Amino acid sequence: MAESVHIPSGASRAETFEALTPQLKALFVGETDLIANAANFCALVSTAFRFHWVGFYWVRDHELVLGPFQGPIACTRIAQGKGVCGTAWLKNETMVVPDVEAFPGHIACSALSRSEIVIPVHSSSGDVIGVLDIDSSELNDFGVVDQRYLEEWVEIFSKASHA
Repeated sequence: MAESVHIPSGASRAETFEALTPQLKALFVGETDLIANAANFCALVSTAFRFHWVGFYWVRDHELVLGPFQGPIACTRIAQGKGVCGTAWLKNETMVVPDVEAFPGHIACSALSRSEIVIPVHSSSGDVIGVLDIDSSELNDFGVVDQRYLEEWVEIFSKASHA
């Protein structure tokens, strides 16, 4: 497992994702624990991109329950189909929300969140076992580059963690 990462300065977001992908993989070498890997995943994303909130929610008894995260205190339970996270889980698809105030039923865990991306996490059998939730304090902060790389990173995480 890597003990530190190198974050390129002055790079575009795509270049940063490219530089960090092998380092993300190195974080998981020799570690298969879901919680440990989720914690390091959040720390890497938070440190590299300085988003307002980065974290996982896990499917537990028909709801999403807060897991490892970086950022301010968060909502602990989210029903399926509720908010951006619950909708991503229900639809089993990535949700990119440029303005959370415009999303019907948005759950405001923090008034500072302005845009959001949520990526489903799948088990080896293809079931949704959780979601990665990232909030930004900037409007329209997530696009196709973020979606592409974060979906790839979540898949790397799932395989490494034997999800």
